[in-house]
Amino acid sequence: MTILELEKQANEVRKGIVTAVHSAKSGHPGGSLSAADLMTYLYFEEMNIDPKNPKMEDRDRFVLSKGHIAPAYYSALAHRGFFPVEDLTTLRHTGSYLQGHPDMKHIPGVDMSSGSLGQGLSVAVGMAQAAVMDKKDYHVYAMCGDGEIQEGQIWEAAMWAGAHKLENLTVIVDNNNLQIDGTIEEVCSPYPIDKKFEAFNFHVINIDGNNMEEIKKAFEEAKTVKGMPTAIIAKTVKGKGVSFMENQAGWHGKAPNDEQFEVAMADLEKAGEALCQK
Repeated sequence: MTILELEKQANEVRKGIVTAVHSAKSGHPGGSLSAADLMTYLYFEEMNIDPKNPKMEDRDRFVLSKGHIAPAYYSALAHRGFFPVEDLTTLRHTGSYLQGHPDMKHIPGVDMSSGSLGQGLSVAVGMAQAAVMDKKDYHVYAMCGDGEIQEGQIWEAAMWAGAHKLENLTVIVDNNNLQIDGTIEEVCSPYPIDKKFEAFNFHVINIDGNNMEEIKKAFEEAKTVKGMPTAIIAKTVKGKGVSFMENQAGWHGKAPNDEQFEVAMADLEKAGEALCQK
């Protein structure tokens, strides 16, 4: 896909996020919206996957370590064709397979159940090591939150990945600078994030995670790295694309009401129209 096509697709993914969270009357829109561009690039350009064969043996793997941004994950999967886009409106409803956190047993395309913060990267490291041991060439991607990396288990996993030179592992840190209680500096600063991953023997790339051209260049660079894992530190805007949610910690974990939903969708419609004029 072209950069413009990816940008248009990311806008559709954002619409799915807002629709799902509004329908559920609960969820995590802020971090989902900040990660939408990254999720779109992964699922529409980067990863070797097949929606018609979700368990394809040699597929690339993805672990959403910060599992609470499931709306972004589900919207990307649905728009990629793993399940109907219409099902996004069942998010968190009783009996729906689209639970509040990813469930590998019931959701096509989900490689690992996640949501307990800090644990997903360890699973991704295990998947990457398994590929090495089985002499498989699939790649493993893990997305972590900048608040989530305050968890110690993240750094145990990073240490192991670096020590074992897992070049088939790419970690994406969604650095939107906000968590549930405020800025990450106020809660427990993980900065400088890039230097920490470098210290654990990662190749580090710093980008604007809401800029599709920079995202593309980062993943292309990661493919050239040998002898070490890669960490892409993606600076993003929490609530990206919805005017009243952007950079507001209060939108970490609450749903828009009907009036707010209309404003949010109008914002995204306007953004889509602007992209069509390019």
